[in-house]
Amino acid sequence: MAGSDARALSRSLLDLCRMRKLTIATAESCTGGLVAGALTDIPGSSDVIDRGFVTYSNDAKRAMLGVEASTLTNFGAVSKETAIAMAVGALERAGVDLAVAITGIAGPGGATPGKPVGLVHFAVAARDGRIVHREHRFGAIGRTTVRQRSVVEALRMLMDLARGPKAQPKPRAAAASRLRPRVTRSPRRHVAKRRPPRSPRG
Repeated sequence: MAGSDARALSRSLLDLCRMRKLTIATAESCTGGLVAGALTDIPGSSDVIDRGFVTYSNDAKRAMLGVEASTLTNFGAVSKETAIAMAVGALERAGVDLAVAITGIAGPGGATPGKPVGLVHFAVAARDGRIVHREHRFGAIGRTTVRQRSVVEALRMLMDLARGPKAQPKPRAAAASRLRPRVTRSPRRHVAKRRPPRSPRG
């Protein structure tokens, strides 16, 4: 099911990006390039997909995506902060319109206190400054399944970002006029002019 979902999402995402003239880069750790693979498996994807970064090690995240060493030390490779740094790094280094990043623990080993097997952090970044992060705890459902579900989630997040920000409805003219604050004028006070004192007659 995950494979068919990924293929359908990949087709829809490529069609949308093609229509909106958007390009994509991927930055993957635990999925090892599966998102880029799902997209490039569709014929004609080269007009949307620019490149994919497979940054499995911390050294690769630093060298290829510019993730700060302090980010990896303070928060770890599997964290919101690292996922966002990976997405922003891919966006900047590839010069594309959209980028997605995935970092997680697919298992069966690799769990640490507070970071169980199946924990995956996702981030997508857009050229217009939008950044979205999501955390999923898939559980110990098997390495292959965690990776497959991560691919589907990454494609969904890219799809949401590719659709663009939601346009705010413009208020109608009548409604807009009602929203304008009324300017109340305070009544003018009549101030009697004082006459200059008369000089004493001498």
